[in-house]
Amino acid sequence: MTNSLREIEDNEVLFITGSNTKEAHPVIANMMLKARRKGAKIIIADPRRVPLVRFAELWLQQRPGTDIALLNTMAHVILKEGLINEQFINEQTTGFNDWRASLDAFTPEAGEKLTGVPKGDLVRAARIYGCSRRAAIYYTMGITQHAQGTANVNAVANLALLTGNIGRPFTGINPLRGQNNVQGACDAGCLPNVYPGYQRVDIPLVQQTFERAWAMPLSVRPGLAATEITGKALEGAVKALYVMGENPVLGDPNTEHTRKGFQKLDFLVVQDIFLTETGMLADVVLPATCFAEKDGTFINTDRRVQRVRKAVEPPGEAREDWRVIAELSKRLGYEMRYESPEEIFEELGRLWPALEGITYGRLERGGIQWPCPTRSHPGTEFLYKGGFPRGKVSFTAVSMAPPVERADREYPLVLTTGRNLFQYHFGSMTRRAAPIESHAGKPYAEIHPEDAEHMRISQDETVRVTSRRGSIRLTARITERVRRGEIFIPMHYAEAAVNVLTNNEALDAFSKTPEFKITAVKVERLAQEG
Repeated sequence: MTNSLREIEDNEVLFITGSNTKEAHPVIANMMLKARRKGAKIIIADPRRVPLVRFAELWLQQRPGTDIALLNTMAHVILKEGLINEQFINEQTTGFNDWRASLDAFTPEAGEKLTGVPKGDLVRAARIYGCSRRAAIYYTMGITQHAQGTANVNAVANLALLTGNIGRPFTGINPLRGQNNVQGACDAGCLPNVYPGYQRVDIPLVQQTFERAWAMPLSVRPGLAATEITGKALEGAVKALYVMGENPVLGDPNTEHTRKGFQKLDFLVVQDIFLTETGMLADVVLPATCFAEKDGTFINTDRRVQRVRKAVEPPGEAREDWRVIAELSKRLGYEMRYESPEEIFEELGRLWPALEGITYGRLERGGIQWPCPTRSHPGTEFLYKGGFPRGKVSFTAVSMAPPVERADREYPLVLTTGRNLFQYHFGSMTRRAAPIESHAGKPYAEIHPEDAEHMRISQDETVRVTSRRGSIRLTARITERVRRGEIFIPMHYAEAAVNVLTNNEALDAFSKTPEFKITAVKVERLAQEG
């Protein structure tokens, strides 16, 4: 997030796109509702009637895969009606004129045709956002999990730059992280092309810095994205894999493809707190500690570094992740001489100036947001107050392309995936909680009443959902939360794993993120099978 969670309550406008905030981030949603009670206006852009729609000033129910058309149309209206921040554009951006020309085709009439959203609503959304100088955008994987995910994010950024709603309090471009410490993992270098602090591995000066710090020659070649690993395993190019705190057998698109790739590996190690579906395929399982069984730090979605303190002893032979990694590294010939998580954190600060001013001692008084370059620095509540680190930033022209996989006669429905309030991710923790399971332990597919009537499907009937990659069985939940021609299946249930259906070949060219949000499927009754 460019801005802070604390600022949400004082936003004037909250534009929430591709985010089921009330169920996926309920604490943040409560902050948004406090802003609404203070008079803020909420705009929701989502194909599905997510719970926060109830509190929205305006709901833009676009067709799946038309986010760019929606965002570009809003930008077109803001330009036409003179709601832009000319001073900000002139002083802090480049490429404005070329980008502006790319919006000519995105009139409200064209936007309505492309997105299915009435042109009056598109115009109204543009005016609400464009007239405010305390407007913030919040998004999650409904924006990023597309073959055009990077372009979607660029279109979001264009909207903020156009109005100058960045670099000040109560504004910003704010992706909401989907799991605890995802931000911290990325900050620490758990990405294939960067070292800690997003320092690229293919820049010689960066390479030399880390070679000196670690006394080891390092490669300048970026690694594989997670979604590329299975394909390389099937080709025989990846022989061994070490999976830590992740469950790709359920999490990656096209589950059967992932399973086959992992089974072809010569050696698979899984390190986790429970035996997951991926762990069941492993040659070696290393038991790890959960959050309450270790010391360290987490970094949350608004860049806040927070202390984690051990509350209970771990069971059996479970060890902290860092100890397992250090011991394994030692046995492979490179000794990591750390005595505590604090030493590791101090090394991160030496190698990445954004953390240099944060210490465990300072964190005793509360969390601190990076960048925090010195011990006297208070931390940074919002980014880009004094401008952008690289000088002016550029507008990016983005054009709309159709989804990789579209509904047709054989597969007439569009499947989208997501979360519900009660389960978490792939259920490795929440599905072990009996009260949660008793309330939300059954997989289901949301189907529009008109589609259900056409297919003669009744409420709570068992149905089969099939894509070009596989089939799953689950319960039909007939509801107007989804549009006609679309269905929704939550991601949490291994016995009806939605990623059996999703497409592993539809990837964003830049980020390699799969298009989880658009899959062509068909739904069939199973009553006749008895």
